[in-house]
Amino acid sequence: MRFSALRRALCVGLAATVLAGAARADEVRVVSSGGFAAAFKAVAPEFERQSGHKLVAEWGPSMGKTVNAVPQRLARNEPIDVVIMVGYALGDLAKAGQVVPESRVDLARSLIGAAVRQGAPRPDIATVKGLKAALLNAKSVVYSDSASGVYIEKELFKKLGIEAQMAGKARMVPADPVGEVVARGDAELGFQQISELKPVHGIDLLGPIPEEVQSVTVFSAGMVATSQHKDAAQSLLRFLASPTAAAAARESGMEPMAGK
Repeated sequence: MRFSALRRALCVGLAATVLAGAARADEVRVVSSGGFAAAFKAVAPEFERQSGHKLVAEWGPSMGKTVNAVPQRLARNEPIDVVIMVGYALGDLAKAGQVVPESRVDLARSLIGAAVRQGAPRPDIATVKGLKAALLNAKSVVYSDSASGVYIEKELFKKLGIEAQMAGKARMVPADPVGEVVARGDAELGFQQISELKPVHGIDLLGPIPEEVQSVTVFSAGMVATSQHKDAAQSLLRFLASPTAAAAARESGMEPMAGK
């Protein structure tokens, strides 16, 4: 009798524990910049397995006026719990009170790379001289509407002394992956974060632009101030700073900042 009573008690306790765990499971809504998308997709199932929470992810630029851009989503009061985006843009949202400043986690450093359509001639961009020649020789050049593209348009062309030559053939691409534009043949040469170019089929990655004119972007994550699932959001942020997520970031072409 005692054994049966004890077994019943244990079963009741186990059921209560399972129900309590289920009650704590939340649906965590995430919006990530494309730069961190590959790494996030790789680790999301493991977070769900470990935590019991469900992730609902969407993608959008860290800045800009396109409908999917993170600032535009927050301005519309979309129900978002965590954002993953360019660090300085996240910092602006924190200053505006839209992201909790103390929740910020710096995840990885990302370099700008270049790509051509698969099978097309591959210009050597390993040196500043080679990069300049590739840009001048290309019939059309595209770059993203996020951090890398802003840098290319506002600073890189100026550093190379080719602003005037690029004005008629270089353009920013809003809300469309640069690699896909190049793969379709709509542009001869494309620039974006390497982590955004790597997953695209139909292109050849030329590598990063030279260190002397490189711009390093830090991708960061933070909890949205209006999140309705703050504990779950914090749990996700801790996971994104873990060695598991760091390995995925490295595999996607970024330099993880875990442990730094």
